[in-house]
Amino acid sequence: MSVKIRMTRMGSKKKPFYRINVADSRAPRDGRFIETVGTYNPLIAENQVTLKEDRILEWLKEGAQPSDTVKNLLSKAGIMQKFHDEKYAKK
Repeated sequence: MSVKIRMTRMGSKKKPFYRINVADSRAPRDGRFIETVGTYNPLIAENQVTLKEDRILEWLKEGAQPSDTVKNLLSKAGIMQKFHDEKYAKK
């Protein structure tokens, strides 16, 4: 089973709101998911992002692959750098 970290669209028409979920790659975009690890609101000027950093790092260590958009959000929050530092500090 391939696990992805990706966004699920919520909100009404013309007012998007996204949840960042961990899901099986075969599941539909707005379908079944394993766990919600954050939210993203693009309508606020500073693009409000809330993330459960510890859970995201655990999923990345288990091999979950973030989508391109989620990877950008994680990079801006500094989580991808922490994951990279932990991954290569052990070697």
